[in-house]
Amino acid sequence: MNKLNLAGHRNIFFLLSAIIIAAGIACMCIRGFNFGIDFTGGTIIDLKFEKPVTIAEIRTSLAKYNLEGSTIQLSGETGGATDATVGENVMIRTVDLEEDQRKEIMETLKADVADYQVLREEKVGATIGGELITNAVLALVVSWALIILYVAYRFEWRFGVAAVLALVHDILIVLAVFSFTQRQIDSSFIAALLTVVGYSINDTIVIFDRIRENLKLHFRRGGNIDTLVNTSIFQTLTRSLYTVFTVMFTTFALYFFGGDTTKDFAFALLVGFGCGCYSSIFIASPLWIVFRNWGEKKRNAAKVAAAK
Repeated sequence: MNKLNLAGHRNIFFLLSAIIIAAGIACMCIRGFNFGIDFTGGTIIDLKFEKPVTIAEIRTSLAKYNLEGSTIQLSGETGGATDATVGENVMIRTVDLEEDQRKEIMETLKADVADYQVLREEKVGATIGGELITNAVLALVVSWALIILYVAYRFEWRFGVAAVLALVHDILIVLAVFSFTQRQIDSSFIAALLTVVGYSINDTIVIFDRIRENLKLHFRRGGNIDTLVNTSIFQTLTRSLYTVFTVMFTTFALYFFGGDTTKDFAFALLVGFGCGCYSSIFIASPLWIVFRNWGEKKRNAAKVAAAK
Protein backbone atom coordinates (compact mmCIF):
# COMPACT_ATOMS: atom_id res chain seq x y z
CA MET A 1 0.00 0.00 0.00
CA ASN A 2 2.92 2.28 0.74
CA LYS A 3 3.80 2.05 -2.95
CA LEU A 4 0.80 4.23 -3.81
CA ASN A 5 2.15 7.65 -4.74
CA LEU A 6 -0.56 9.86 -3.26
CA ALA A 7 1.69 12.91 -3.05
CA GLY A 8 2.89 12.44 -6.62
CA HIS A 9 -0.70 12.45 -7.90
CA ARG A 10 -1.67 15.54 -5.91
CA ASN A 11 -2.76 17.48 -9.00
CA ILE A 12 -5.53 14.92 -9.55
CA PHE A 13 -6.86 15.49 -6.03
CA PHE A 14 -6.52 19.26 -6.40
CA LEU A 15 -8.46 19.13 -9.68
CA LEU A 16 -11.19 16.92 -8.19
CA SER A 17 -11.67 19.27 -5.24
CA ALA A 18 -11.59 22.32 -7.51
CA ILE A 19 -14.36 20.85 -9.70
CA ILE A 20 -16.53 20.03 -6.67
CA ILE A 21 -16.00 23.46 -5.11
CA ALA A 22 -16.63 25.28 -8.41
CA ALA A 23 -19.86 23.32 -8.93
CA GLY A 24 -20.81 24.05 -5.32
CA ILE A 25 -20.23 27.79 -5.67
CA ALA A 26 -22.33 27.79 -8.85
CA CYS A 27 -25.10 25.96 -6.99
CA MET A 28 -24.90 28.46 -4.11
CA CYS A 29 -25.25 31.35 -6.55
CA ILE A 30 -28.16 29.77 -8.43
CA ARG A 31 -30.13 27.91 -5.74
CA GLY A 32 -28.94 29.70 -2.61
CA PHE A 33 -29.63 28.20 0.81
CA ASN A 34 -32.66 27.05 2.75
CA PHE A 35 -32.29 29.23 5.84
CA GLY A 36 -34.26 28.39 8.98
CA ILE A 37 -36.10 30.86 11.19
CA ASP A 38 -32.88 31.62 13.06
CA PHE A 39 -31.88 33.54 9.94
CA THR A 40 -35.16 34.46 8.26
CA GLY A 41 -37.40 35.13 11.23
CA GLY A 42 -40.62 33.28 12.03
CA THR A 43 -43.30 32.58 14.61
CA ILE A 44 -42.96 31.39 18.20
CA ILE A 45 -45.95 29.77 19.91
CA ASP A 46 -45.71 28.85 23.61
CA LEU A 47 -48.53 26.60 24.88
CA LYS A 48 -49.40 24.92 28.17
CA PHE A 49 -51.45 21.76 27.59
CA GLU A 50 -53.90 20.42 30.12
CA LYS A 51 -52.10 17.04 30.06
CA PRO A 52 -48.56 15.87 29.27
CA VAL A 53 -47.94 15.51 25.52
CA THR A 54 -45.09 14.22 23.37
CA ILE A 55 -43.14 15.95 20.64
CA ALA A 56 -44.24 13.20 18.25
CA GLU A 57 -47.90 14.15 18.79
CA ILE A 58 -47.19 17.82 18.10
CA ARG A 59 -45.09 17.05 15.05
CA THR A 60 -47.73 14.73 13.58
CA SER A 61 -50.34 17.47 13.89
CA LEU A 62 -48.05 20.09 12.32
CA ALA A 63 -47.27 17.71 9.44
CA LYS A 64 -50.75 18.41 8.08
CA TYR A 65 -49.44 21.88 7.19
CA ASN A 66 -45.95 20.71 6.08
CA LEU A 67 -44.48 22.15 9.27
CA GLU A 68 -43.08 18.90 10.69
CA GLY A 69 -39.58 20.39 10.50
CA SER A 70 -40.44 23.05 13.09
CA THR A 71 -38.38 23.25 16.27
CA ILE A 72 -40.39 21.85 19.18
CA GLN A 73 -39.26 21.99 22.80
CA LEU A 74 -40.94 20.53 25.86
CA SER A 75 -40.65 21.80 29.41
CA GLY A 76 -42.21 21.04 32.76
CA GLU A 77 -41.61 18.54 35.53
CA THR A 78 -41.82 15.55 33.16
CA GLY A 79 -40.55 17.36 30.09
CA GLY A 80 -37.50 16.73 28.04
CA ALA A 81 -36.17 17.42 24.55
CA THR A 82 -36.71 14.19 22.63
CA ASP A 83 -39.63 12.42 21.04
CA ALA A 84 -39.63 9.84 23.84
CA THR A 85 -40.31 12.35 26.65
CA VAL A 86 -43.48 14.13 27.67
CA GLY A 87 -44.31 17.55 29.07
CA GLU A 88 -47.11 20.05 29.45
CA ASN A 89 -45.35 23.20 28.23
CA VAL A 90 -44.61 23.22 24.50
CA MET A 91 -42.71 25.89 22.57
CA ILE A 92 -43.03 25.75 18.78
CA ARG A 93 -40.67 27.73 16.56
CA THR A 94 -41.73 27.68 12.95
CA VAL A 95 -41.85 29.76 9.76
CA ASP A 96 -43.63 33.10 9.58
CA LEU A 97 -47.38 32.38 9.73
CA GLU A 98 -50.27 34.54 8.67
CA GLU A 99 -52.93 35.20 11.30
CA ASP A 100 -55.54 32.93 9.69
CA GLN A 101 -53.05 30.12 9.17
CA ARG A 102 -51.81 30.38 12.75
CA LYS A 103 -55.37 30.16 14.14
CA GLU A 104 -56.12 27.14 11.96
CA ILE A 105 -52.98 25.36 13.12
CA MET A 106 -53.76 26.04 16.78
CA GLU A 107 -57.30 24.71 16.37
CA THR A 108 -55.87 21.57 14.79
CA LEU A 109 -53.48 21.14 17.71
CA LYS A 110 -56.40 21.40 20.12
CA ALA A 111 -58.38 18.78 18.19
CA ASP A 112 -55.47 16.38 17.59
CA VAL A 113 -53.60 16.64 20.87
CA ALA A 114 -55.40 18.31 23.80
CA ASP A 115 -56.77 21.59 25.07
CA TYR A 116 -54.21 24.21 26.06
CA GLN A 117 -53.57 27.68 27.40
CA VAL A 118 -51.69 30.15 25.21
CA LEU A 119 -48.68 31.52 27.08
CA ARG A 120 -47.06 33.46 24.24
CA GLU A 121 -47.45 34.18 20.54
CA GLU A 122 -44.97 36.38 18.74
CA LYS A 123 -43.12 36.93 15.52
CA VAL A 124 -39.35 37.13 15.58
CA GLY A 125 -37.19 38.98 13.10
CA ALA A 126 -34.05 37.85 11.32
CA THR A 127 -31.74 40.17 13.30
CA ILE A 128 -30.42 37.30 15.41
CA GLY A 129 -29.60 35.46 12.20
CA GLY A 130 -27.40 38.30 10.98
CA GLU A 131 -25.62 38.40 14.34
CA LEU A 132 -25.21 34.64 14.28
CA ILE A 133 -23.60 34.68 10.83
CA THR A 134 -21.32 37.57 11.82
CA ASN A 135 -20.21 35.81 15.01
CA ALA A 136 -19.71 32.50 13.17
CA VAL A 137 -17.58 34.11 10.45
CA LEU A 138 -15.61 36.00 13.10
CA ALA A 139 -15.05 32.77 15.05
CA LEU A 140 -13.79 31.01 11.92
CA VAL A 141 -11.47 33.84 10.90
CA VAL A 142 -10.01 34.16 14.41
CA SER A 143 -9.57 30.38 14.70
CA TRP A 144 -7.83 30.23 11.31
CA ALA A 145 -5.48 33.05 12.29
CA LEU A 146 -4.64 31.34 15.58
CA ILE A 147 -4.15 28.01 13.81
CA ILE A 148 -1.65 29.59 11.42
CA LEU A 149 0.22 31.21 14.33
CA TYR A 150 0.25 28.03 16.41
CA VAL A 151 1.28 25.73 13.55
CA ALA A 152 3.89 28.26 12.37
CA TYR A 153 5.37 28.26 15.88
CA ARG A 154 5.05 24.49 16.35
CA PHE A 155 6.09 23.52 12.80
CA GLU A 156 6.51 26.22 10.12
CA TRP A 157 4.23 28.76 8.43
CA ARG A 158 3.73 26.58 5.32
CA PHE A 159 2.07 23.91 7.45
CA GLY A 160 -0.26 26.55 8.92
CA VAL A 161 -1.35 27.95 5.56
CA ALA A 162 -1.88 24.45 4.14
CA ALA A 163 -3.98 23.47 7.17
CA VAL A 164 -6.22 26.55 6.89
CA LEU A 165 -6.71 26.09 3.14
CA ALA A 166 -7.78 22.49 3.84
CA LEU A 167 -10.32 23.81 6.38
CA VAL A 168 -11.69 26.29 3.83
CA HIS A 169 -11.97 23.35 1.41
CA ASP A 170 -14.06 21.40 3.97
CA ILE A 171 -16.40 24.29 4.74
CA LEU A 172 -17.01 25.08 1.07
CA ILE A 173 -17.94 21.46 0.34
CA VAL A 174 -20.33 21.28 3.30
CA LEU A 175 -21.97 24.53 2.16
CA ALA A 176 -22.17 23.18 -1.40
CA VAL A 177 -23.89 19.98 -0.27
CA PHE A 178 -26.43 21.93 1.81
CA SER A 179 -27.13 24.24 -1.11
CA PHE A 180 -27.60 21.30 -3.49
CA THR A 181 -29.83 19.30 -1.13
CA GLN A 182 -31.62 22.43 0.18
CA ARG A 183 -31.41 21.15 3.72
CA GLN A 184 -32.27 23.74 6.34
CA ILE A 185 -29.48 25.89 7.76
CA ASP A 186 -30.02 27.05 11.33
CA SER A 187 -27.99 27.68 14.48
CA SER A 188 -27.22 23.96 14.87
CA PHE A 189 -25.60 24.01 11.41
CA ILE A 190 -23.15 26.65 12.62
CA ALA A 191 -22.32 24.45 15.61
CA ALA A 192 -21.76 21.49 13.27
CA LEU A 193 -19.50 23.58 11.04
CA LEU A 194 -17.30 24.63 13.97
CA THR A 195 -17.17 21.00 15.14
CA VAL A 196 -15.99 19.90 11.70
CA VAL A 197 -13.22 22.53 11.80
CA GLY A 198 -11.98 21.15 15.12
CA TYR A 199 -12.03 17.56 13.89
CA SER A 200 -10.34 18.32 10.57
CA ILE A 201 -7.48 20.36 12.02
CA ASN A 202 -6.79 17.68 14.62
CA ASP A 203 -6.52 14.99 11.94
CA THR A 204 -4.29 17.23 9.82
CA ILE A 205 -1.94 18.06 12.71
CA VAL A 206 -1.36 14.34 13.37
CA ILE A 207 -0.08 13.86 9.82
CA PHE A 208 1.96 17.08 9.93
CA ASP A 209 3.59 15.95 13.18
CA ARG A 210 4.68 12.70 11.54
CA ILE A 211 6.04 14.62 8.54
CA ARG A 212 8.10 16.78 10.89
CA GLU A 213 9.51 13.71 12.63
CA ASN A 214 10.39 12.08 9.32
CA LEU A 215 12.05 15.24 7.99
CA LYS A 216 15.11 14.55 10.12
CA LEU A 217 15.59 11.15 8.48
CA HIS A 218 14.73 12.64 5.09
CA PHE A 219 17.55 15.17 5.20
CA ARG A 220 19.93 12.63 6.66
CA ARG A 221 19.25 10.12 3.88
CA GLY A 222 18.61 12.59 1.08
CA GLY A 223 15.19 11.16 0.27
CA ASN A 224 12.53 12.51 -2.06
CA ILE A 225 9.96 14.92 -0.55
CA ASP A 226 7.05 13.04 -2.16
CA THR A 227 8.28 9.80 -0.64
CA LEU A 228 8.56 11.51 2.74
CA VAL A 229 4.93 12.68 2.65
CA ASN A 230 3.66 9.33 1.32
CA THR A 231 5.44 7.50 4.12
CA SER A 232 4.05 9.89 6.75
CA ILE A 233 0.50 9.57 5.41
CA PHE A 234 0.57 5.77 5.41
CA GLN A 235 2.14 5.66 8.88
CA THR A 236 -0.86 7.62 10.23
CA LEU A 237 -3.50 6.23 7.84
CA THR A 238 -4.80 3.56 10.22
CA ARG A 239 -5.28 6.13 12.95
CA SER A 240 -7.09 8.51 10.56
CA LEU A 241 -9.45 5.80 9.26
CA TYR A 242 -10.21 4.43 12.73
CA THR A 243 -11.01 7.93 13.96
CA VAL A 244 -13.31 8.85 11.09
CA PHE A 245 -15.11 5.48 11.18
CA THR A 246 -15.68 5.84 14.93
CA VAL A 247 -17.11 9.35 14.79
CA MET A 248 -19.16 8.63 11.67
CA PHE A 249 -20.63 5.47 13.23
CA THR A 250 -21.80 7.56 16.18
CA THR A 251 -23.08 10.31 13.90
CA PHE A 252 -24.97 7.79 11.75
CA ALA A 253 -26.73 6.64 14.92
CA LEU A 254 -27.60 10.26 15.73
CA TYR A 255 -28.90 10.79 12.18
CA PHE A 256 -31.15 7.72 12.08
CA PHE A 257 -32.30 7.57 15.71
CA GLY A 258 -31.93 11.12 17.01
CA GLY A 259 -35.24 12.55 15.78
CA ASP A 260 -36.17 15.03 13.07
CA THR A 261 -34.67 18.07 14.79
CA THR A 262 -31.14 16.56 14.79
CA LYS A 263 -31.08 15.19 11.24
CA ASP A 264 -29.69 18.32 9.54
CA PHE A 265 -27.11 18.74 12.32
CA ALA A 266 -26.01 15.10 12.00
CA PHE A 267 -25.99 15.31 8.19
CA ALA A 268 -23.66 18.33 8.32
CA LEU A 269 -21.35 16.38 10.64
CA LEU A 270 -21.34 13.34 8.34
CA VAL A 271 -20.40 15.42 5.30
CA GLY A 272 -17.87 17.46 7.26
CA PHE A 273 -16.14 14.49 8.89
CA GLY A 274 -15.81 12.78 5.51
CA CYS A 275 -14.38 15.94 3.94
CA GLY A 276 -12.09 16.46 6.91
CA CYS A 277 -10.57 13.00 6.59
CA TYR A 278 -10.19 13.42 2.81
CA SER A 279 -8.59 16.88 3.03
CA SER A 280 -6.17 15.83 5.79
CA ILE A 281 -4.82 13.02 3.61
CA PHE A 282 -5.16 14.28 0.03
CA ILE A 283 -5.16 18.09 0.29
CA ALA A 284 -3.29 19.49 3.31
CA SER A 285 -0.03 17.52 3.04
CA PRO A 286 0.23 17.85 -0.77
CA LEU A 287 -0.37 21.61 -0.40
CA TRP A 288 2.58 21.74 1.98
CA ILE A 289 4.71 20.06 -0.74
CA VAL A 290 3.64 22.74 -3.24
CA PHE A 291 4.54 25.58 -0.85
CA ARG A 292 7.84 23.93 0.05
CA ASN A 293 8.78 23.42 -3.60
CA TRP A 294 7.98 27.07 -4.35
CA GLY A 295 10.24 28.10 -1.49
CA GLU A 296 13.05 25.86 -2.72
CA LYS A 297 12.79 27.29 -6.25
CA LYS A 298 12.97 30.84 -4.93
CA ARG A 299 16.00 30.04 -2.78
CA ASN A 300 17.78 28.33 -5.66
CA ALA A 301 16.99 31.24 -7.98
CA ALA A 302 18.35 33.65 -5.37
CA LYS A 303 21.56 31.60 -5.02
CA VAL A 304 22.05 31.57 -8.79
CA ALA A 305 21.48 35.32 -8.98
CA ALA A 306 23.92 35.91 -6.11
CA ALA A 307 26.55 33.70 -7.76
CA LYS A 308 26.42 35.78 -10.91
